[in-house]
Amino acid sequence: MKRRAFVTLPPLALASGHLPAPAAASPGSLGAPGPGFESPGVVDGALPVFAERLKAELDFPLAWPHHRDLGWRAWRRLARAKVEELLWQPRDDSAFDVEIIDEQPRDGYRQRQVLFNVTGHSRVRAILLVPDGPGPFPAVLALHDHGARFDIGKEKLIEPWYDDTRRASAQAWAQRYFSGRFIGNELAARGYAVLAVDGLGWGDRGGLTYEGQQALAGNLFNLGSSLSGLMAREDVRAAAMLASLPEVDERRIAAVGFSLGGYRAWQVAALSDHIAATVSACWMTGLREMMVAGNNTLRGQSAFFMLHPGLARYLDIPDVAGIAAPRPMMLFDGEADPLFPAEGVAAAYAKMRAVWADRRAQHRLSTRIWPGLGHVFVREMQEEAFAWLDHWLRRG
Repeated sequence: MKRRAFVTLPPLALASGHLPAPAAASPGSLGAPGPGFESPGVVDGALPVFAERLKAELDFPLAWPHHRDLGWRAWRRLARAKVEELLWQPRDDSAFDVEIIDEQPRDGYRQRQVLFNVTGHSRVRAILLVPDGPGPFPAVLALHDHGARFDIGKEKLIEPWYDDTRRASAQAWAQRYFSGRFIGNELAARGYAVLAVDGLGWGDRGGLTYEGQQALAGNLFNLGSSLSGLMAREDVRAAAMLASLPEVDERRIAAVGFSLGGYRAWQVAALSDHIAATVSACWMTGLREMMVAGNNTLRGQSAFFMLHPGLARYLDIPDVAGIAAPRPMMLFDGEADPLFPAEGVAAAYAKMRAVWADRRAQHRLSTRIWPGLGHVFVREMQEEAFAWLDHWLRRG
């Protein structure tokens, strides 16, 4: 029969309800302070006390360098299939059923409001800009950011002509992040067809608040779905819809985005063969380097739009982007961007350069950290990106 060990507390401690202070943690204990046990269980930045141990376990076994023996195409199929599995959002082959509900002329292009089925559950209003003249044209899927601003989504990238209130909000947004320019309109004036669609929670699909994001994500999990997976699936669908339009050259479609839109840009390039080139501004980092106290991602809420549960057990963030290799990709980050520490950006860029180099496509990957700039996609950056797109997608 086993003996039980009892700890006797002093009578005064029992009577007063005050327990004696815990002893200092002994060497090798799981946490501190505490007599050999973990207490407290969370540290600054909402990280668990064992966060460093978890990070040490992340060796990203599905990353390309571990599978050269498979060959590139087999690895790419394997890696994409794993990402698809963890989206928790099934493939959707619903008819797009595109309907033009408004068209207005503008200098050098036409601006349209269109309806289409972004999934079998959601019919949405989108904005489409089409250059004047004979097509088919090169095209851009313009992917909006997060910014904790939900009254506008697609309007952050294409100037709305149909709503004065949204136009005022959009102009202020463009002034803050884009040197007062609308990225989609600039690209249309240069001869690109441009499509912008609201993500769930923004613009026409609004009603979301910053505090409500976690509940929305949790409820989608309870419904057997995923907020981040839904956004990824909808972006893949939007790229396929754009490729289906008679005005668009399906072989010359780019994904372009800033901030969360930048994340969405390289993600859709990894998941969709419709994307021929990518411009991602201000969203790239290594996962280990991102998961540090004080990082914005640790606050939760908006992180749920980028969180595929379990994916980190297989692939790092740049490993996912690498599925798009060897297609052309440009990544910009600001040296002073508070959301992405320079160490994480540099680590991610190095991983990606190695992947494109293995495909003998170093010239198709462009990475740059802009000195002195923060979380912005200003005119100077835009001009370099537009020239790069012209190089890869414009004939002649």
